[in-house]
Amino acid sequence: MKTIAACVEELLVAQPFLEEALSRNIINYSALAEELADPVSEMLRKPVKTGAIMMALRRYSPPKDLGNSPRLKRVIESLGDITVRSNLSDFTFQNSKTLILSHSKVLQHIDAQSNVFYAFTRGILESNIIISSSQNAYIKESFKDETLLGLKEHLSAISISLPENNSKVTGLYYQIFKRLAWEGIALYEVVSTTNEFTVLVEDEVVDKAFSVIKRLKS
Repeated sequence: MKTIAACVEELLVAQPFLEEALSRNIINYSALAEELADPVSEMLRKPVKTGAIMMALRRYSPPKDLGNSPRLKRVIESLGDITVRSNLSDFTFQNSKTLILSHSKVLQHIDAQSNVFYAFTRGILESNIIISSSQNAYIKESFKDETLLGLKEHLSAISISLPENNSKVTGLYYQIFKRLAWEGIALYEVVSTTNEFTVLVEDEVVDKAFSVIKRLKS
């Protein structure tokens, strides 16, 4: 049978920001217990007193805050250059047997154009092309026989150079995502290589997103 403590834990795990605030002792237990009263009562299918929920909150042990890891702090402080590229477009195509052929045409076309931003990712059912908007007409012509699922323009990319062995450090990407989410910045796309991490955002929030990422290092 489900307990009040189990219900409280399930609700907190589903809301990581709330869980983090609880772990930092910056949340009012009484107010939170009032807020959780209805959800917990629905989960248990019976009325639950806020006092019982408050007791479960005080006994709850949040997971260890990875942000306090000395190793993670060193890696964040050693993040490399941050580069911003604007005027980008994101094309989404349905995967097909001919998609790679169309893709190869684009690679040949931009090979000698060092100023063109380009990124390609292939999923199970669809593929994405992120490219400088100056190339939109060429992309549309090259992929005219493919199924276009979506096109988003007025995007900017923020690329961050990562230190070596960053893949062995737990919580690095989480810290970046968390800071951006706290500031209400939605990520349109994420692309990464071994030592480089790129987030794609709408042009109107790129300055704010850049400031958030830059502050990570300080």
